[in-house]
Amino acid sequence: MKRTLIPAIMLAALPIACSGQGAGEEASSTEAGAESGDMMPGTEMPMSDFAEVTDDMTGPVFINPDGPAGVAVSGYDAVSYFEGDGTPVKGSEEFGVTYNDVDYYFSSAENAKKFEEEPGKYAPQFGGHCAWAMSRGRLAPGDPVYYRVVDGKLYLNFNKPVQEMWLKDIPGFIEKANAAWPSVPEDATFDNQ
Repeated sequence: MKRTLIPAIMLAALPIACSGQGAGEEASSTEAGAESGDMMPGTEMPMSDFAEVTDDMTGPVFINPDGPAGVAVSGYDAVSYFEGDGTPVKGSEEFGVTYNDVDYYFSSAENAKKFEEEPGKYAPQFGGHCAWAMSRGRLAPGDPVYYRVVDGKLYLNFNKPVQEMWLKDIPGFIEKANAAWPSVPEDATFDNQ
């Protein structure tokens, strides 16, 4: 999996990406490839302190430029969406897990362990990109506060108005997004799709 990094200037152009009308500014895509002993980007924590989990999930992962550096789901604990009342909780780098070269933070060692054991169960669909935009074959950022767990899977949306559209036909949009996602290249950015 690769990280999709979005320059802050793109945030104003993202409604266009979500509407499918045009492309935004150029974004870059990078891969983590640090050797043991390297420091986690933006932290004082060595890479070796994070658990490494890998599976066959592919596609670009959205990394919010306003969230912690290089961390998926804007630093929210992906397991928290499935626990208690489902309210997302911010994670901590203290409980970090690297999944397919992307870092995830958790609010507890227990949640980090659950993620390590079943990352595909907890990681957001479509690499954390907006589920509604993906149903249109487009990449747009997913906001971790606009979400829905459907049939045991986490889906993020771009914003509240987009989520309101998505809620009108969740099964139909999921079906379209599932069909579109496999064709998204791992190095896709908002301007090359």
